[in-house]
Amino acid sequence: MQKKLSFSSYLVIGVMLFALFFGAGNLIFPAQLGQNAGSNIIPAVIGFLITGVGLPFLGVLAMGFSGSRNLQDLASRIHPVYAIIFTSLLYLTIGPFFAAPRTGAVAFDIGISPFVSEGAMQIALGIFTFLFFAITLWLSLNPSKIVDRVGKILSPGIIILLLGLLIMVVVKPMGAIQSPEEAYASGAFVKGFTEGYNTMDALASLVFAIIVINVIRSMGITDRKGIFAATAKTGIVATAFLALLYVGIAYLGAVSTEAFGLSETGGQILSQASEYYFGTLGLVLLAIVIILACLTTSIGLITACGEYFHTIIPQIGYKTFVIIFSTFCFIISNFGLSNIITYSIPVLMFLYPLAVVLMLLTFLSPLFKHSQLVYVSATIVAFCIGIIDGLKTLCQSLEIEYFGWMKPIISFYEKTLPFYSDGLGWVLPVLGVTLVTALIARVRNHPTAEA
Repeated sequence: MQKKLSFSSYLVIGVMLFALFFGAGNLIFPAQLGQNAGSNIIPAVIGFLITGVGLPFLGVLAMGFSGSRNLQDLASRIHPVYAIIFTSLLYLTIGPFFAAPRTGAVAFDIGISPFVSEGAMQIALGIFTFLFFAITLWLSLNPSKIVDRVGKILSPGIIILLLGLLIMVVVKPMGAIQSPEEAYASGAFVKGFTEGYNTMDALASLVFAIIVINVIRSMGITDRKGIFAATAKTGIVATAFLALLYVGIAYLGAVSTEAFGLSETGGQILSQASEYYFGTLGLVLLAIVIILACLTTSIGLITACGEYFHTIIPQIGYKTFVIIFSTFCFIISNFGLSNIITYSIPVLMFLYPLAVVLMLLTFLSPLFKHSQLVYVSATIVAFCIGIIDGLKTLCQSLEIEYFGWMKPIISFYEKTLPFYSDGLGWVLPVLGVTLVTALIARVRNHPTAEA
């Protein structure tokens, strides 16, 4: 007889999944969105929740539904070589390239910068991030239960601290909601939708889901249907907490503009709000909790990346990878939070379509008999549009002209692809190609991807 988990078990695993998701980006981006969206906060937040909460939930469900051992196993349905490249790029993105360095930058931005003078900011950032990633390196090389224990204490602690802050915001707003900034004046929903990419949680969900699935299996749920159901229930718990905090932090950002003006990063908004309501003590408490939370996230990301790359390149030891990644994170974090965010957006514009296509095809796979033709065709279309979106966004971020060869392609996409100007030009072509190739696969006997 198949074992059933209790409500408390689902709650515990769900909070664990929330803790895995909840990192630096989950704090800063909704706060900044709230400031910039102003009176258009409702459509902007709805868009943000779709990509910041909906897609991570979809990713968790996809891994539970697929029965795959890990992300590389799932992506192998397209091609084994593609699986290694895609999985490696995803790990590097949520690891040493962007998300892991961002933990150090956010910890500094929220916890340390309010106490540092403007002239000493860069030196203070260098010293802090050196210590931050030195501790990350030490604990990643010497796995200890202290990280798990701190994480278990911090997750409820962060929720309680932020809920206290958000209750104060609702009871006693800092000011009136202002007019939206230009980017949100029209198309606030779409802008919020693409801003949700920045959390990187949809990408991380494809990795974190395996951790959850292994916990569920260890509790006695072993059949595919039971694992999927349990994964869905724990996913609902985790994403409900995320959604609640996103809405609250976005509202905090929206009512903070009148009091503080527009801030460069969301970290500054949270620091200012905490000091506004609770004084220096509140600022110090927030600093301690956020620094520890970012540290546990950093350790988790570096450890995961080290383990993955050691499996595909066993000639290089786990410890060597951890040293390389920690050093790289220290260097990248010193470019500052704003620069990390700026350079991560083009990569996310490229990676997100590929990740979402893989999620959707995982659910549709039984309908087209797991045909590899469908997987490959849809992925190629997403790649061709996503790579141009990424390069276009990079040029815009650097404020440089589009590369000459890109201009006719961009012009063609703008004229022919619905929603292309909103960053969603890949959606309808992918759906169209999936439908056509799925019909072909149903009629003809094409090679199948391993289900």
